Amino acid sequence: MNARLLPLAAFVLLVGLLGFGLRWNMHHDQREVPSPLIGKAAPEFRLPVLNASNREFGSADLKGKPYLLNVFGSWCPSCVDEHPVLVRYAKELGLPLVGYNWKDDAADATAWLARFGNPYDVIVADTVGRTAIDFGVYGAPETFLVDGDGFIRLKRVGALTPDYVEKELKPAIAALRRSGAGGQP
Repeated sequence: MNARLLPLAAFVLLVGLLGFGLRWNMHHDQREVPSPLIGKAAPEFRLPVLNASNREFGSADLKGKPYLLNVFGSWCPSCVDEHPVLVRYAKELGLPLVGYNWKDDAADATAWLARFGNPYDVIVADTVGRTAIDFGVYGAPETFLVDGDGFIRLKRVGALTPDYVEKELKPAIAALRRSGAGGQP
């Protein structure tokens, strides 16, 4: 009798797992990838400035200032979706917005920015992608909120949306200002 109930038990278990998975997916953002770097020091970086290969910019230039680091590429379709949000909110957020052009050709990135606008205060170019590995970048776009002490406070995998900016990013920036984490922008 027990041997005949084994397939039924396996079926019930699979249906239960499927139901759990469906319920979980309905209540959790699939783009949210937890980062082990949240609350840890952001990796030090120094990279060439886009279209100014004789000039470099890095984390030391931002010491004491909270900033947003936005990973993008001209080859990235989701970056096109995200870009109007960056253009709209860049000044309103009140933090330096560092563009991190990842694995891209400088001419392509320049043409892309000319077409869609440039919301960035500075753009660094990482054509090889080594620094991106240090940041744990999965793909573009990704955005990091780094406090003035150099700690990563928030990471967004995927395109920023107005809803995310209003409900997650702005409150996180306000919390930084209230706590005095690393000074004012």
